[in-house]
Amino acid sequence: MIGLRSSFLRTIQARGYLHQCTDLEGLDALLVKKCPIVAYIGFDCTADSLHVGSLVQIMLLRHLQQSGHKPIVLIGGSTTQIGDPSGKEEMRQLLPESQIAANMASLRKVFAGFLTFGSGPSDAMIVDNADWLPSLNHIAFLRDYCRYFSVNRMLGLDSVRLRLERGHPLTFLEFSYIVLQSYDFLELWRRAGCCLQMGGADQWGNIINGIALARKVEGVELFGLTAPLITTIKGHKMGKTAEGAVWLNADRLSPYGYWQFWRNTEDSDVGRFLRLFTDLPLDSIAHLESLSGAARNKAKWWLACEATRLAHGAKAARAAAETARKVFEEGTLGQEMPVLKVSAAVLAKEGLGLLDALRQAGLVRSNSEARRLVRSGGVRVNNVVVGDETRRLTFQDINAGAVKLSAGRKYHVVVLPVRNTP
Repeated sequence: MIGLRSSFLRTIQARGYLHQCTDLEGLDALLVKKCPIVAYIGFDCTADSLHVGSLVQIMLLRHLQQSGHKPIVLIGGSTTQIGDPSGKEEMRQLLPESQIAANMASLRKVFAGFLTFGSGPSDAMIVDNADWLPSLNHIAFLRDYCRYFSVNRMLGLDSVRLRLERGHPLTFLEFSYIVLQSYDFLELWRRAGCCLQMGGADQWGNIINGIALARKVEGVELFGLTAPLITTIKGHKMGKTAEGAVWLNADRLSPYGYWQFWRNTEDSDVGRFLRLFTDLPLDSIAHLESLSGAARNKAKWWLACEATRLAHGAKAARAAAETARKVFEEGTLGQEMPVLKVSAAVLAKEGLGLLDALRQAGLVRSNSEARRLVRSGGVRVNNVVVGDETRRLTFQDINAGAVKLSAGRKYHVVVLPVRNTP
């Protein structure tokens, strides 16, 4: 690895973001010579929230801005209608335009905690490729741009090759995604002087095609940089847990649930995740990483608090930490704990089955999983282990206005009786 001079590349190298770069020495020289440069990462609107699997990309933009450069968040209002085949074994579900618009509006909220937006030279901006892709003339686009793409080369891209080798169909619609993302890069260079596209390692093929297109059409040399795809020490993909996706929007996952996700990090992942997902200085992280035994929990506490602060704000992070303290140290209910609302009438009459309660609360995915958890002694009601899978939650279980339902020692939900709930 060459000795890097630019603060941005030195930072992302030291913190574990740097995977591949089309011309590392050239990009380093440009970052030193010119400030700010403009760089972008694209996010499609396939859901109304991003999950922590997108955090590496968001943090790349954050470090770029902190180094004095200008980040662009490209939201794919048009490319979402097609779907990126990268990392997929089948075609993505096609969403109606109304759903894409709703998802886009929700996604914009995610970036507010990580980036500073405005009109200054290094202020971030959000753009939508629906501002230019729908207006392209199809025949003119094929003639002026698609002639630069070799089908032979595109068939060799991992996103295409792996699908074909596994016998999974690849539609022409998905195949065209590569061309459209490449054109996005060219268009952003024309509109904003954007010279760097970043993304996850699975985007390498799309990025280098955009660079090649800009060179052939405009004679300019652009740059590409990717971050590694992050997995846990156990090989699990970031953003996915047994309970489902770890969403960044508070209306999809409460700040307390988000805090708990980070607090439950495996010991071997703590140092790496502190470098990737927090702003803590590297020397502070080195100290936290050196802790062992029970003291390791201090590092996990810092990880949970700092990651939650970035996503949801300092107030939400403090409230989540205080709720966790009450739950684990005092065994009481915390105000920020996830809530399962249940009809008071149901609790007063027949009660709610324990297995159903666990499933509805999101603590398990199925009744069979709930049965296994009960039989293993992993379920507690108001901190008391329950071994009877036929047990029902009733009014007699209410303590201080609610019922505390726990799966293992880490996951807790407040069962709250309410009126007029179906």
